[in-house]
Amino acid sequence: MSHQGVVILNVGGLKFTTWPSTLQQFPESRLAKMLNGSDREFRLANGEFFVDRDGVLFSYILDFLRTLQVSLPSDFTDYQRLQREANFYELYSMADLLSQEGLLKPKVEILEIRFVLQETQAFFRVFGSCSATIDALAGCITIFAEQLGGPTWNNHNIPSQKPLLPLPLERPSHHDFIFQCGTDYSDRLGARYVSIKPDHRKLINGTNVLGLLVDVLLREGFHLVSTRTVSAEEKIECYCFERTRQPDALPIGQAQQGDAAPQTKAVQMHKQKRSLHEQNYISNIDGREQHGQSTTGTRSPCTPRDLWKNNQPYFSSTVNIGGA
Repeated sequence: MSHQGVVILNVGGLKFTTWPSTLQQFPESRLAKMLNGSDREFRLANGEFFVDRDGVLFSYILDFLRTLQVSLPSDFTDYQRLQREANFYELYSMADLLSQEGLLKPKVEILEIRFVLQETQAFFRVFGSCSATIDALAGCITIFAEQLGGPTWNNHNIPSQKPLLPLPLERPSHHDFIFQCGTDYSDRLGARYVSIKPDHRKLINGTNVLGLLVDVLLREGFHLVSTRTVSAEEKIECYCFERTRQPDALPIGQAQQGDAAPQTKAVQMHKQKRSLHEQNYISNIDGREQHGQSTTGTRSPCTPRDLWKNNQPYFSSTVNIGGA
């Protein structure tokens, strides 16, 4: 069973080695009961616990016991099968997390740059589906303003030695920001430079700023999926980027390692559901017996189609209470 205090499990032909304390994270689980011999599903053979279940999925079960969080690869798709395995091992906290499938799946993040070049000025508007990404990108961009004198405007491509005043980005919403660069001749001469971290240069040319911004996005995992002209008259160019974001691992609420409170609560809820299902099933049989109807191979009035529509329990003549 153990070698130098470790436990060896053979799950469907795949072997795993871990500490007993890892398997005892949740005392009410079947893996914890296995160690004291109270669960016959786990048979001891040649010093190893053998269980005839999916060994590949068990690797995620063991990772959950080690980290107390669900973290799955980006190409993972067997959510229902893994949830079934979690129920089999009576790890209901993990099963509850797996029911939040939408939070576990990777998400496609979209970011769009709109760019307008007008004579000596360039205007940018950046949209993003993820506000956190927009906040982080906006934090990397700094706009500097400089007042230019009349005779120096021909040299506006070279930053002068005058102090530059930092300007805040315009933030119309949490999902976009606006900035501009170049020389403004409207009512008084002025120049705006753009700096994008980690690059320390202060750029005034709009095309150079666009190239640096695209380079930053590519290094952050985005890839360019399309370019188009939004307005031919105003010459608004649009660059659309995408990247796949791996969601953060889902922890068990605020539970600390070794704290079985969430698991205990989940077990209680599971027992309540099981008790309710048993009562409904028995009540249905009793009602048929009172009316002289046969109970052989009976089932509740709920059909499989009703189960899909109403999320109601469905029992055939073979009742599976445990959900394994």
